[in-house]
Amino acid sequence: MLQEYGVVDGGLATELERAGADLSGGLWSARLLAEQPDLIRQVHTAYYEAGADVAITASYQASYPGFAAIGLDHKATNQLLRRSVELAAEARAGARGHRTSDQPMWIAASVGPYGATLHDGSEYHGDYGLTVAELTEFHAERLAVLAGAGADLLACETIPSRDEARALVVALRRVPSARAWVSFTSRDDRHTAHGEPLADCARELDSEPQIVALGVNCVSPDRAASLIHELRRGTAKPIVAYPNSGEIWDGQAQCWRGSAIAAPLSELAEGWIEAGATWLGGCCRTTPADIGIIRQVIDRRAGGGTGGGTSVNTKGHREG
Repeated sequence: MLQEYGVVDGGLATELERAGADLSGGLWSARLLAEQPDLIRQVHTAYYEAGADVAITASYQASYPGFAAIGLDHKATNQLLRRSVELAAEARAGARGHRTSDQPMWIAASVGPYGATLHDGSEYHGDYGLTVAELTEFHAERLAVLAGAGADLLACETIPSRDEARALVVALRRVPSARAWVSFTSRDDRHTAHGEPLADCARELDSEPQIVALGVNCVSPDRAASLIHELRRGTAKPIVAYPNSGEIWDGQAQCWRGSAIAAPLSELAEGWIEAGATWLGGCCRTTPADIGIIRQVIDRRAGGGTGGGTSVNTKGHREG
């Protein structure tokens, strides 16, 4: 189980685009696993060097139909899924020399929602029209491949609904050695994006032994504290929170709208901790500089020392 405090990385796409990558198309950053893997490794390295304890892999939008659309078969897709973990591991190895402590550095293999593969913003409402069984079959093989690729745990992230969380639980049970966190998106400060009470979702997942933490991600940072409070009402598990910048994704126009939240990130992060989160990071539109700020907040809470205090029991090892 995740314990104490830790720092998750920030927005992968933000930094890939900043470096000049073209992320247009349905595969988004996952396409770079085939086309520009070195760039993905560089971004992972930047986040580790900024103070992240956890790198989330570039597999969020990776899917069999998505890679088939660019001419890759099933075997090649599985190779790229495994490559996403290898790139993070290579970054971790290269970044170790920049750390001033021997605290663990982790890899979380991203398992994005079904809606992410549609490339239309569906992960922010979850109205897919699919059953739990259909969602389970969508997730099962990809999840199993990532679970066997050497990551420390799975990041089942940006999940919009209770049904999709239930499907992920079924898929996890097919891989008994796998451990994961499940983090939700939200429509307000109390409910999932699809509309279920977040506390009820947390309560249902609290008894699942393979789920080591619950959380929220890609939510507005000014709503995160309320959402963390709702999760805490339903679970005793560690809570992970990695909000976006506060801008809103327009799935139809394929662009971000609005402005980033103006409140100081350090102040917001303190509020997330007060609400009950112990693992903090950033999602879309956040940067290594933001993660550096969160590192400072976590270090103050953990009693100082770069690298933060962590204790994880995922697959019986500490760094893969």
